[in-house]
Amino acid sequence: MAANHESTASNLNGPKPIRRLEEAVINRIAAGEIIHRPSSALKELLENSLDAKATSIKVSVEDGGMKLLQIQDNGCGIWKADLPILAERFTTSKITSFQDLERLTTYGFRGEALASVSYVSQLSVVTKTKSDTCAWKAAYIDGKLASKDGSPTEPKACAGNDGTIITVENLFYNTPTRLSALRGSSEEYSRILDVVTKYAVHNPHVSFTCKKSGSASPDITTPSGSSVKQAIGQLYGQTIAKELLETRISSAGDGVIRVDEEEPWSAEVFFTSPNYQAKKMVFLLFITHRLVESSRIKKALETIYTGILPKGAFPFVYLSLQIDSRSVDVNVHPTKREVHFLDEEQITQKIGDAVHAILIGQNQSKTFEYQTLLTGGTAPTASQSKKGKKRARPDEEDELSEASSSVPLAAPPAAKKPAPNHKVRTSQQDRTLDSMFPVYTPSQRPSIGDANLGQTQKTVVVKVPEIVVSECNLASVMRLRQEVEDVKHEELTEILQKHVFVGIVDLGRCLSLVQHSKKLYLMNHGALAEEFFYQLGLIQFGDYHRIKLDPSPPLRTLVELAVDVEDTSASKLSKANIVNMIVDTITARREMLAEYFSLEIDADGNVSSLPLLLKGYTPNLDKLPLFLMRLGPQVDWYSEQKCFQTFLRELAYFYVPEPLISGSTDADRADETAMRWQIQHVLFPAMTRYMLPPKTLVDRDVVQVAHLPELYRVFERC
Repeated sequence: MAANHESTASNLNGPKPIRRLEEAVINRIAAGEIIHRPSSALKELLENSLDAKATSIKVSVEDGGMKLLQIQDNGCGIWKADLPILAERFTTSKITSFQDLERLTTYGFRGEALASVSYVSQLSVVTKTKSDTCAWKAAYIDGKLASKDGSPTEPKACAGNDGTIITVENLFYNTPTRLSALRGSSEEYSRILDVVTKYAVHNPHVSFTCKKSGSASPDITTPSGSSVKQAIGQLYGQTIAKELLETRISSAGDGVIRVDEEEPWSAEVFFTSPNYQAKKMVFLLFITHRLVESSRIKKALETIYTGILPKGAFPFVYLSLQIDSRSVDVNVHPTKREVHFLDEEQITQKIGDAVHAILIGQNQSKTFEYQTLLTGGTAPTASQSKKGKKRARPDEEDELSEASSSVPLAAPPAAKKPAPNHKVRTSQQDRTLDSMFPVYTPSQRPSIGDANLGQTQKTVVVKVPEIVVSECNLASVMRLRQEVEDVKHEELTEILQKHVFVGIVDLGRCLSLVQHSKKLYLMNHGALAEEFFYQLGLIQFGDYHRIKLDPSPPLRTLVELAVDVEDTSASKLSKANIVNMIVDTITARREMLAEYFSLEIDADGNVSSLPLLLKGYTPNLDKLPLFLMRLGPQVDWYSEQKCFQTFLRELAYFYVPEPLISGSTDADRADETAMRWQIQHVLFPAMTRYMLPPKTLVDRDVVQVAHLPELYRVFERC
């Protein structure tokens, strides 16, 4: 039978036989997933030393770690009896069962670090426990006790201090492709320094030393028993340390509600003030003491600084997040570079809000240096300033007040004021239309508590919600995304990105005024919003947040409400039949709707959740019956690309901010006020950042109504 199998396999038209890989090949493949370069090997070994309760860790490196990488610690050491299986795969002292992963408090747990290193290098260990009378030395190749020539060997007694010395020589000597792919020794050494630096910041109670082998002075040295702030100042510079702000946040009051008790978490954040600026962001993230990466958390913190720091300037942030071990899954990446944990979005949001609040307070009290002389000018003497002192015109008093407070003896020469026809609004905090009309009809007259509505508006600071592009490999979605980019109108994009919101002219007709440079534009914000929400649907396809409906309304009832007010006289079907067809169409596709669009309909036919396209923006739920009714006839359910496109168009239409009924009750006016607020403070800022407007909007929905220089000429003639 075996001969027949081989002969069949040799046939070019037949399948190749399946063979079991050799153990050495399996182990070397596994090692390649964990040990990418010297710095990744060092990270694993550093974590072993920290798990051993070391208070002193010394690292020696030669040729960027490729020739020699040695880590010495004063931890608890290793028993001699454990040395024979020390470098075998899945040998560990950290866990005994899979359930132990739910209460893990150590760095290592799988028993693969030393094994992986031994498969791609020549590994030796010298170790001594406090109860041993001498140290023991052992060498490993391919996970087994062996000398450098490959012959079996046993641990040997030798002199040594308490703790462990692990020496890694000739890294990747047996995988030349991996070795040739590495960068130069100087770059690999800089990566090693980066790893040591980050762990030294997070473990200020441990003394770290890192140097090149044979060098007299170390490149990194930290004392034990220092604080995080002291460690940051020593390792990243006092310039950063002087500008560090600090906050601590916990799960208390985070608003996350669970069926069971709330899982506790806490975070410690050190971040630079608005006075510090760097060319790139330095972000240290430790989750349950593990050095990890998170593009979502980094982007959220980076976004906070976008409106505070100048363009091209970045902060320094160190974040240590402690989460209950039952809420964290650390076993999701071979190198433990990533972890997953519950309520990641809510926790990130609360940390970001706390950092943002402190930065806003700092930014408002930020001091600036003023240049008191124009180029080529001379400073007046004290006597000259007294003789020439005169009362400033009322319109100059505010301009001179700041300068006079910092230069008491001489006010600077007044800068040449711009011509009136060149003055433009430069701040989003300037007055808007709503604050310029304090006159109300009797039914709209404000109460005593609202007596200040006619005064200058209070500054509103709203953080633009972060939009994360979902990972989607569907060709239809990729084509739709590309279509949006292909029809982008450059001029309108610039107008949106650099506009100043003036006010809403007509909420019912969806008309708003914005200013860009010296031009005033009347925009149909409903048309812009419809296109914008369609683009948001494409950007977040398959990964939407949800709006929970509680209680969940019945789908059939909602569709009946919409069909009842529709004129169906042209249809041959009765209204009951139309309702049945729409409900059956949607229900038959509820799994697809839940997976791709987060539109969830439970087994009882109740609508339990809707897709949330923009955080901080709530669509008008009065339009929900109409939205569900239109899904039946308006969505092309039989073509994948057309289905996605037409569904997202209907979803965008549902999200357009427009009141269905302009009522005169207090509830109606409250709804309109909330809608106005969302349009100004959520919708337009989000469009400024994320929207790619098409040319079709320029043709019909954006109209220039005034040009300042031309308008000024008209009034001059008057």
